[in-house]
Amino acid sequence: MIGDMTSTATAPDLSPAPGTDADATPARGRPNGVRLDQVARSFDIAQGRHDVLRGLDVELGSGEIVAVVGPSGCGKSTLLRLIAGLDRPSSGVIRIGGTALTGTDPRTAVAFQEPRLLPWRTLEKNVALGLPRGTGRTEGRERVRHLLQLVGLEHAAELRPREVSGGMAQRASLARALARSPEVLLLDEPFGALDALTRLRMQDLLLEIHAAEPTTILVVTHDVEEALYLADRVLLLRSLREEGPEARSLARVVDVPGTRPRDRADHTLAELRVHLLEGLGVTTHQTTTASTTSTTSTTTEFPS
Repeated sequence: MIGDMTSTATAPDLSPAPGTDADATPARGRPNGVRLDQVARSFDIAQGRHDVLRGLDVELGSGEIVAVVGPSGCGKSTLLRLIAGLDRPSSGVIRIGGTALTGTDPRTAVAFQEPRLLPWRTLEKNVALGLPRGTGRTEGRERVRHLLQLVGLEHAAELRPREVSGGMAQRASLARALARSPEVLLLDEPFGALDALTRLRMQDLLLEIHAAEPTTILVVTHDVEEALYLADRVLLLRSLREEGPEARSLARVVDVPGTRPRDRADHTLAELRVHLLEGLGVTTHQTTTASTTSTTSTTTEFPS
């Protein structure tokens, strides 16, 4: 989840980028990529400056799914907030489609761990809240109907959040995030509050949605298996708390082989899972075959 950090730093300007309308309907077509150049975020606290992110150089390709994992406090949710335009980097530049980000951008949408639906509105009307301002009534009704069908909720359109399961509410939240046809979809542990079986089904649903409406996706997760199943690449961030002042946030990048949907039992994913868990400091007590991983996937290490 995205949480708040008490800070004495100057509050960033969260106004839309100059020349853009935060409620404008984004142009449809090939989704834009995201580029982070030397991005850092620090906060002034009672003990001094607290560095959360430092020296982050990352590019998300157009239509790519990228997962972010790392220990608590490494800046995963801070990174998502920065790309969403809900916070401003202390240094560095974030670009979407080549344009520097200076605030919230109509090309991005965010879905959180909790559905955050309005309890007095039906699912249909909750999804409609995501439509850009100025959307025509007929166009909006058709867009909402299409999205409800896409997430398998057309039969529940008139129900209210208290009348549906957690998984159904999360599907409605995803549909709402997609209502404005975002080019960049940011997901902050979107399935973390769901039971194990529903979580697996939601992972498959996300891939189906991505196939039907391709967009660039950044998903923050604590689940290594989820990251490997969903993503084209997995970014492992390190916590800067125990590192020196020159350490960078990005510890390694893992390119996940194969095409989606992947076989959850694939031995290569099992090897990569062990590799990522070890990077997180978790001992798996499992012997891995280095040659298997090295010939089927690419892992780039970034020294601290």
